[in-house]
Amino acid sequence: ELRLARTGTVLAFDFGTKRIGVAVGEWALKQAHPLTTIRAEANAERFAQIAALIAEWKPASLVTGVPLALDGSAHEMTARCRRFANQLHGRFGLPVEQAEERLTSVEAEERLRESGHSAKSAREHLDAVAAQIILQCHFERFNQESAEG
Repeated sequence: ELRLARTGTVLAFDFGTKRIGVAVGEWALKQAHPLTTIRAEANAERFAQIAALIAEWKPASLVTGVPLALDGSAHEMTARCRRFANQLHGRFGLPVEQAEERLTSVEAEERLRESGHSAKSAREHLDAVAAQIILQCHFERFNQESAEG
């Protein structure tokens, strides 16, 4: 088990077959921000865009959301997301944490609606906000663990 440095920049990914939402955050501030959405279905193009983001932000670690069914069981996307996490680690040599997620897209939609986005503009930001929620939850989960520890 990799002992992760809880410092520096973190990039988080909400993996989808058509789009990948990306968020960025800092351990020091524990604040996640939506960054961008990768709209490419070809692996080579996706990883080229991810490589550019990694070069720009120089993250210490990466987080990928791994969706589970509401009852906590794995489904088809679970395996795809885990494979994506393994590919990220293999290509970039950075520690990759898998954050279990349920309903982040639903939560992202609600947030965007509440902040006054139209349905169309909400759709454009949805994946990046989903990644933001994944990362924010990841920071909060770690806070709880250190408080309990």
